Amino acid sequence: MVSWIISRLVVLVFGTLYPAYYSYKAVKSKDIKEYVKWMMYWIIFALFTTAETFTDIFLCWFPFYYELKIAFVAWLLSPYTKGSSLLYRKFVHPTLSSKEKEIDDCLVQAKDRSYDALVHFGKRGLNVAATAAVMAASKISQLLQFLLYLDLKEGQGQGALSERLRSFSMQDLTTIRGESSSSSTVSPPPPAPSVSARTSSKQSHPKTSKSASESIGRSGTA
Repeated sequence: MVSWIISRLVVLVFGTLYPAYYSYKAVKSKDIKEYVKWMMYWIIFALFTTAETFTDIFLCWFPFYYELKIAFVAWLLSPYTKGSSLLYRKFVHPTLSSKEKEIDDCLVQAKDRSYDALVHFGKRGLNVAATAAVMAASKISQLLQFLLYLDLKEGQGQGALSERLRSFSMQDLTTIRGESSSSSTVSPPPPAPSVSARTSSKQSHPKTSKSASESIGRSGTA
């Protein structure tokens, strides 16, 4: 674990940042010799990074693997060994020069295929988006029709209630009022007896009883 951390730091600082700074100075000074030197280094370092992706998976168990990586980066950068220039001139440049046409053809074909694939998937994406938009629009229209149906149904219910209320016209109301008034004149409730009538009835009862007793007495004497 410690070896892995140290190797990553060395590759990051001395294998990436240090050459990047000197590449900047070479571009700024327009020194062709330094510019070519660091371009060769970056080509070798790109190949090293690509190979490192696989060797870290399959060769990490190898003894002193990370120490060897540190030593290789130092060998590439050393002005005494000039490892990057040596590898480029001996192996990379001859190989790329012999395979350059084939590599260019493969890149052109890959570019065309990627363009065709992009267009194909773009069309499929547009078709899917259009289908989804149509389905959404149909669902929205169905929802609007359902809401309109509910509004119409509610409006019809209110219209029926208003029609029933309008059926009771003013003529019907006057007829109902006339019938109620005539029924009240035919059978009026009996008036309550007044106080004077009650007193007169009370006075008449003793007179009749007195006259009846006198008639009975006269018949007895005879």
